[in-house]
Amino acid sequence: MKNPVEIAKDGAIYAILVRAESAGRGPRFFTPDDFSQQLGLLVHPKGRTVERHRHKAGKGPVVRTQEVLVVLDGKMRLDLFDESGTKLKAVILKAGDSILLARGGHKATFLTDSRILAVKQGPFAGPGEKEFY
Repeated sequence: MKNPVEIAKDGAIYAILVRAESAGRGPRFFTPDDFSQQLGLLVHPKGRTVERHRHKAGKGPVVRTQEVLVVLDGKMRLDLFDESGTKLKAVILKAGDSILLARGGHKATFLTDSRILAVKQGPFAGPGEKEFY
């Protein structure tokens, strides 16, 4: 399996990038258990059934909003920053790539017309939930 790329500083994970080419067997989660968003790759063979189930209510408050971006179509550049605004890294994402934004800041520049699926915890706090700097 092409391993995910962790972007970290001083032992803290800022982002986890999973490329479209990633493969493997069974469910594999890349995030620490204490993250409020869990990012995993589920690979199942044809004919496998995951029996009917539901997920139990979680415990604990959400301390930090984490966001997952999935590039459906297009290409984008994502600049990643630590909490003080220092740039950590720039990554190029293409169709099929996904990234978990765990902490710090980010800036998106779209290199082609793009469709991005974004997933983050709710409830949505409105336009004021973002801090631009």
